[in-house]
Amino acid sequence: MQSWGVRSRFVKRDTATEPTKSGIVGLLGAACGTDRSDDEGIRRLAGLRMAVRVDREGLVEQDYHTTQNVPNTSGKNHRTVVSHRYYLADALFLVLLEGEAGHIAELAERVRRPHWRLHFGRKAFVPACPLIEERRPGEPQRTGVFRMGLEEVLYRHPWLDDRGHPGAADPPPLRTVVDTEAGDPLAEPRYDVPVSFRPDDRRFSARAVRAETIPFPETDESWPRVPE
Repeated sequence: MQSWGVRSRFVKRDTATEPTKSGIVGLLGAACGTDRSDDEGIRRLAGLRMAVRVDREGLVEQDYHTTQNVPNTSGKNHRTVVSHRYYLADALFLVLLEGEAGHIAELAERVRRPHWRLHFGRKAFVPACPLIEERRPGEPQRTGVFRMGLEEVLYRHPWLDDRGHPGAADPPPLRTVVDTEAGDPLAEPRYDVPVSFRPDDRRFSARAVRAETIPFPETDESWPRVPE
């Protein structure tokens, strides 16, 4: 289960249908032990170029929550509040980050051995498998770091679903959301770039993304098992 909030306020907690920039930066911050008040550390993580490939669309589900003994504005009477919380079930994503090679390699190692526990938007939503692809029997060690462009990895990386090929003779394309330049004619804004995670001063700015679909990746024996 995952939850990638975009406009969550008060009793309504929404989720996007793919990981947000703020969600991934928060996950990396937990892996690195970056404090919420470390604005410079957050800025450096948010500066990485990001792409998401949706290898399996999730189902949007809703939880029904009640909170008792919530005081009113005067602080005298108490009431029970109903909140609506949405999340994704059974979704699978390839998330790519592009940046300076040493920084990316350091982040990959931090994700393998995180400083704080990692979760997908809520503390109860922990990863069901390693986030960095691990070595399989008979294969060289995989590092999750590749010296090639983000778009090339996006198109060439094998499908992540371990259930096997979708079976259709002509499998459907995969949806992608990729950081792009503001001048891109297909750019659209996403207001999910964290500026500050301070509890009393949470701020976000906009980024430009290109949302489209790409062909289903074919089996490619030349796909690198170790960094090029």
